[in-house]
Amino acid sequence: MSNYKILFGKYGGLFALTILIVFNLFYTPYFATLQALSINLTQVAPIILVGLGMTFVIATKGIDLSVGALMSIAGTLSAMILLKSLLPVDHLYLRIILAIVVPILITTGFGCFNGWLINKFSIQPIIATLVLFIAGRGIAQVLTDGDVQFFEVPEFQKIALSRILIFPFQIYYVALLAFVSFFVLNRTVLGKQILAVGGNEKASNLTGIPTKRIRLFVYGFSGFCCSIAGLNSIAMNSAADAMWMGYLIELDAIAAVVIGGTLLSGGKATIIGTILGAFIIQLVGYTLIGNGVPDAVVLISKGLLIIISVWLQKNN
Repeated sequence: MSNYKILFGKYGGLFALTILIVFNLFYTPYFATLQALSINLTQVAPIILVGLGMTFVIATKGIDLSVGALMSIAGTLSAMILLKSLLPVDHLYLRIILAIVVPILITTGFGCFNGWLINKFSIQPIIATLVLFIAGRGIAQVLTDGDVQFFEVPEFQKIALSRILIFPFQIYYVALLAFVSFFVLNRTVLGKQILAVGGNEKASNLTGIPTKRIRLFVYGFSGFCCSIAGLNSIAMNSAADAMWMGYLIELDAIAAVVIGGTLLSGGKATIIGTILGAFIIQLVGYTLIGNGVPDAVVLISKGLLIIISVWLQKNN
């Protein structure tokens, strides 16, 4: 029986994803179409992006509740720059560059701020990131006076709306960031140090690992991933809504990471597992809604998935 538990713990995500795909092929109308594929790839992209940063954070035995608010800040800043209400830049391509670079720098900085709070005051990550979870979305709403920022800049919107072959362009930069994340976590000294901090921070300090810098890095990287997700979101929607952008994305990201096999207790993380988890989260919602199940049941289902995943982690 223990062998079955080990196998299910290792390949459970892949098994669950396969079951979802097979079910949809038989029971969900139009699932096996390019349009459905495009919809699912587009909707899973922000979960993967935020999930990548969350994987690094959880690998250090942390958590980041601020990801949705940081998405909102990044998207809001970008839209305001594109509309010239934040920086009065007339040159189109310079404005687009600033609309990408400035939000990335600021949101990455906010991520580092989360890490600094934890390092400076030795407080729990859930408390430290709760600060921006609450205040971050407020900052975005103050910047916009609570108004939705509509814009029409086709050259910018191509980062989400254009295609290469049959796939949305965003899938390619999501894949690139996923590859870089996988390489860093599994093939570099930094990755080994991240896992060491999550496994035993006191021992890591004794062996000379710069645990405080590691923490700044993982929370900064989480902020970076949120900025990419925020830019992707406003490019998709031609608008930035400070109130609703990234709403509940922290729950989907944490669920994807946990379902994928990264331990909440730290010390073990899997990028491939996070990607599988993100697809599972996306397809659970798509399957239930596509078969007439209310949204409330979708949220309950995601909660049950997290409980099952945590139970499997505990029993493996």
